[in-house]
Amino acid sequence: MTMALASFQRIAALPELRLAIGAMLSIAFAGACAAAITSQSPWVASTDSKVRLVSGAVTLDGKPSLIAGVQLRMDGGWKTYWRNPGDSGVPPSFDFAGSKNLKVAEVLYPAPRRFADANGTAIGYDDEVTFPVKITPERDGEPIELRLALSYGLCKTLCVPNDVSLGLALPADAASHPGDAALLEASLARVPKVLAPDALPRIEAVIANLDGSQPELLVDVLFAPNATGTDLFIDGGETFVPVPEPLGPLANGKQRFAVTFGSPKEAAALKGKVLTLTLVSDEGSSETAWTAN
Repeated sequence: MTMALASFQRIAALPELRLAIGAMLSIAFAGACAAAITSQSPWVASTDSKVRLVSGAVTLDGKPSLIAGVQLRMDGGWKTYWRNPGDSGVPPSFDFAGSKNLKVAEVLYPAPRRFADANGTAIGYDDEVTFPVKITPERDGEPIELRLALSYGLCKTLCVPNDVSLGLALPADAASHPGDAALLEASLARVPKVLAPDALPRIEAVIANLDGSQPELLVDVLFAPNATGTDLFIDGGETFVPVPEPLGPLANGKQRFAVTFGSPKEAAALKGKVLTLTLVSDEGSSETAWTAN
């Protein structure tokens, strides 16, 4: 035993071997640290879909910011809904009330698209969507524990409500770890933003006729001249807004949409309400606030 130990000590004293041992120990230590920091919660399966929380540090307004995300994958043929689900369905509900050291969790919605279904037109997503979540802690420099009660509808031939619980512990220095930054940056790029007045796409005019026996809204929009996939969606919060319909194809970047109400009472409910008009296209998307009158 003594001779074996002496032999090992002589071998370990060789400079080349000391470097190799040090490198192996450094790799092992780095691997242990990486394993201890996770940016993802486990997937939770529910009705031909699965969902999880992700997180990462992305650059917002010129500085690193901690962003979470609710990543939802759906099997083929299934879809879920935007904040205004359209003629049917239910919008998703994100409840972070059980979280610790969390002051605000602002959920953002990527640009949706429309689907034809048995009940008319639905607005939402298929295949996969990640909802970015801007995180503001109660106390900076301390760990954050995210707890999310998520409710979302899935529709194929039938619509199915889903309720799942998700959790993710974020260390105090989470904002310095890239984590799922690539996924979150791609999702943030799909979120419509308020643009400068001369940027595209933009609202050119809103003609409101909320009185009379056939109330309607006419919205004139200017897209990039060669844009495709052009559309308009309107969110009225708790107030129902019918799905806008295009009155013709894009022509020289211009397109008109009409919102037709089912009754004067339905139209009158919008008066004084702030609506969010969301424009989407393959050339970009934007949001504009407009007050109905």
